[in-house]
Amino acid sequence: MGARKRIAAEKRNEAKKTQYFAKLKGCPSSPRKMRYVVDLIRGMEVNRALGVLRFSKKAASENVEKLLRSAIANWEAKNDRKAEDGELFVSKVFVDEGVTMKRMRPAPQGRGYRIRKRSNHVTLFVDTINNDDKQ
Repeated sequence: MGARKRIAAEKRNEAKKTQYFAKLKGCPSSPRKMRYVVDLIRGMEVNRALGVLRFSKKAASENVEKLLRSAIANWEAKNDRKAEDGELFVSKVFVDEGVTMKRMRPAPQGRGYRIRKRSNHVTLFVDTINNDDKQ
């Protein structure tokens, strides 16, 4: 690796130390279905977002709720204290497409229909309201 790339990689790693996030990789639902759930909580305070996810009827909300709890725990571990009410909020969250498994289903007259089993990757960032004001 060249010096320029190494320096850029070190800067990215230093920036990650001040960010608090959690990733969910290979979740077996389509990215489109996951984005419906993610759009519900984007920019919300974390306790309110947990309530929204808890009572959502979407199946993907269980995975996002678990991911949000993980991001909160990551924040608490890096800061060596518990998060207070109203302190944390969901600063950034996005859904990327994962691998697609291709399967065949029998169809009439000897044909086969292709079935695509999609998956996704979710990345969720939490931040304090005070940090957002500084930037």
